[in-house]
Amino acid sequence: MALPPPDPQFVLRGASAAVHTLHFSCGSQEPDVPILFSGSENGFVHVWNLKTHRVDTALDGHGRKSVYCVETMGGKDRLLSQGRDQRICLWDLAEGRTSVMDSVFTENVGFCRCSLLKVAQGRWLMAMAAKALEEVQVLELPSKTSVCTLKPEVGAKLGMPMCLKLWQLNCGSQPLLLAGYEDGSVVLWNLSMGKALSQLVCHQEPVMSLDFDSEKAKGISGSSEKVLSIWSLNEQQNLQVYKTHKLVNAGISDITIRPDKKILATAGWDHRIRIFGWKKLKPLAVLDYHTATVHCVSFSDHKNPSERLLAAGSKDHRISIWSIYTQT
Repeated sequence: MALPPPDPQFVLRGASAAVHTLHFSCGSQEPDVPILFSGSENGFVHVWNLKTHRVDTALDGHGRKSVYCVETMGGKDRLLSQGRDQRICLWDLAEGRTSVMDSVFTENVGFCRCSLLKVAQGRWLMAMAAKALEEVQVLELPSKTSVCTLKPEVGAKLGMPMCLKLWQLNCGSQPLLLAGYEDGSVVLWNLSMGKALSQLVCHQEPVMSLDFDSEKAKGISGSSEKVLSIWSLNEQQNLQVYKTHKLVNAGISDITIRPDKKILATAGWDHRIRIFGWKKLKPLAVLDYHTATVHCVSFSDHKNPSERLLAAGSKDHRISIWSIYTQT
């Protein structure tokens, strides 16, 4: 008999709006309090203390417009948030500060989350959907220098970029970008050449979310359909369909592979969180707690495997925190 799925370890209440994005900061060595950042529909970024299960700070930088991406930059004091006000805000939270340090105006009206990649000490690349509908712009931070603008070939008809993932194989290698588009395609871009290396139609509907495992050169994407698409990248940098997995219910808002590459989680429109083994995409658990669409899922970056958590944010204003499959 399979074990019944667990209950959440605890639930964070108090976001007072739909939760669209989550990001943990628990990996530091010093006796620091583990933290979870959340971005919600009312424009706030909440800093949750995972010891007290309460909000330590509420950051207000997006004019009450929905926040749909939060990321840290090299520590919990440097934060990036992206909102429907077409702004990406950079925060310095050291010594209790709560003001926006700098911002980038995206001029993009979609919901495409930006993607960050650390390329050197204190230097980051950021990919974001650009003003022109089909284009992706890549900037270097903190200087905000433009690196390249990625434009599909004339007549490609990819539609808007829906999700982005910057990655590189190792520190010295060329950064690459995977982008999921409105037409259901996933495209691999070479940033230094500014051109597409490969394109694969993975879905009949817009790609809502994707994640990629650069060690196995394998990725996964979800859409509004009942299908997860697993694809791989061969040595010639060509994307190929590896396999597909049929879901019970349609609609995936978010997909994330745990940092140890053992399991992955999906956020479902059916209010459920699904856990799969990453190696063979074996279904492991269905976590059923939320009463509305789950918008986002995120794994914690705890150094110690037994402390690892999974967080899910929902339209029901709640964030559920789970401890599952923490033994390696």
